[in-house]
Amino acid sequence: MSTRFDFSISARSDLARTGTIRMQRGDIRTPAFMPVGTAATVKGMKPEDVRAAGADIILGNTYHLMLRPGAERMAKLGGLHRFMNWDRPILTDSGGYQVMSLSDLNKLTEEGVEFRSHLDGSKHMLTPERSMEIQRLLGSDIVMAFDECPRADRPLAEIEASMEMSMRWAKRSRDAFDAGGEHAQRAALFGIQQGALDKNLRQRSADALREIGFDGYAIGGLAVGEGQEAMFATLDFAPSQLPEDAPRYLMGVGKPDDLVGAVERGVDMFDCVLPTRSGRNGQAFTWNGPLNLRNARFAEDEGPLDPACDNYVCRNYSRAYLHHLVKSGEMLGAMLLTEHNICFYQQLMAAMRDAISEDRFADFARAFRSAYLKPR
Repeated sequence: MSTRFDFSISARSDLARTGTIRMQRGDIRTPAFMPVGTAATVKGMKPEDVRAAGADIILGNTYHLMLRPGAERMAKLGGLHRFMNWDRPILTDSGGYQVMSLSDLNKLTEEGVEFRSHLDGSKHMLTPERSMEIQRLLGSDIVMAFDECPRADRPLAEIEASMEMSMRWAKRSRDAFDAGGEHAQRAALFGIQQGALDKNLRQRSADALREIGFDGYAIGGLAVGEGQEAMFATLDFAPSQLPEDAPRYLMGVGKPDDLVGAVERGVDMFDCVLPTRSGRNGQAFTWNGPLNLRNARFAEDEGPLDPACDNYVCRNYSRAYLHHLVKSGEMLGAMLLTEHNICFYQQLMAAMRDAISEDRFADFARAFRSAYLKPR
């Protein structure tokens, strides 16, 4: 049998690190950005094009897939990889965040969360055990523990109680995952640190997760409205509270400058809907900052989206044409901007890996911010 899960760090540059996660379905180069395939699709892209852009792993969403097409149906159809024609690693989230944010929440108890579907109002119960079962039925390679993700502006006592419950749920997730037979022998389980912006609560959460033991550790509870300054302040201490020899995954992040700042602070993995959602809304990310293709100034601009980029979109289509597609509501506009954005994010991760390998990450980050954040 090939390696179930192995993480090795090959180079460091200050706190930034680059390495490789090895799994049976392939290697994942870190720092890694995982395009989000919420409903078994990275919106607007074919799986082979996502891979060609440089993605080693994508993310699937437990909440959405359990509601449609259903986890049991997915298993009958051969699992998520076969269903969507993606043969490389998939990380699935636990469903907890979507239950809290999207559903008509009925009742949160120690057992789990009873909720109504945002699709048809049907009632469901999601517990740590059921979350592990769903992710097993999907055939996930990296399974996330079930947790609650409170907003950072909730009272500290509520955040503390939520964190403590999430740690009890983490232990139940570990036990349920380990009981998963063949799936547990080839997949990995990540725990999720909670505690909002509080250093002491985050330390207690990290200690509890270490005691349980996981393959990797996520930093949860950020990118939920607290702003970049508060997020970075938390990342100044949160990654170092987690095990040095395991991947650190910052959930739901983020903008390109968020990624650079988080890698600077020792984070290894990311996911976010931003490159695909922005593409559908007429926004392109470039090395010189984001562009709004709805803007009239692009109507006669024959240049590429990003002169520093060599992807398919930048080689073949002008800003003027993309502006026309966006203004006309043509689906090709959303598809091309999404493809460009996914390529840009993967190019950014590759550039960061190179800069770390050559021990020049501080200079890279400074130059990136100078160009990307320059007022225009």
